[in-house]
Amino acid sequence: MPKLLLVLGFFCALTSLWAQEESPTEREIDSIQNNISQQGITVEEVTKKPANNPLAPSKAAFYSAVVPGLGQAYNKRYWKIPIVWGAIGTGVYAYMYNDDLYDRTRTAFKRRLAGFTDDEFYDVNPDDDFVPTTPDFSTEALQDAQERYQRDRDLALLITIALYALNIIDANVDAHLKQYNVSEDLSLHFEPYLGTHPINTDASYGLGLAIRF
Repeated sequence: MPKLLLVLGFFCALTSLWAQEESPTEREIDSIQNNISQQGITVEEVTKKPANNPLAPSKAAFYSAVVPGLGQAYNKRYWKIPIVWGAIGTGVYAYMYNDDLYDRTRTAFKRRLAGFTDDEFYDVNPDDDFVPTTPDFSTEALQDAQERYQRDRDLALLITIALYALNIIDANVDAHLKQYNVSEDLSLHFEPYLGTHPINTDASYGLGLAIRF
């Protein structure tokens, strides 16, 4: 038993000495850095790029689907938010404007067919001294206007849906591209190249182009 304790104590002492030798102290680190600087060797600090988030594109697309422009805010592309709102808002306004005119002309057209002459398009500029015998807008004109406003309304709806989908696609693609942005320290360097041919050992030299970031 005493021999076993002696062996264990000796092993622990060797382990502690080995750990002390393997882990340099702060003084040794400072000494190494001073020696490197005295020899004219510069050590550049390497900054780690943030890790890619594979869920970022799907999150940005989901946010833009819930509220247009929210995905752009998630990507920190705040300047795109007024563009998204302006484009979709214009499409919604065009749809509502044409839908209102379509309803009005359709109602007037149906009343004309029923034999009524009290719709808003029968006498647009009434004159108290003169009772109009012919309508300002004929039944055929109301039918054409109704079809035109219906066509413009449907086109505005399609454009609005396309702009809404484009808002989602933009947020998704922008989130993808944002994770592949290169560093702001990207620089271009021309460096001389000198080497030998692998077969006949002839010298080869030239100018190389290096991209550093």
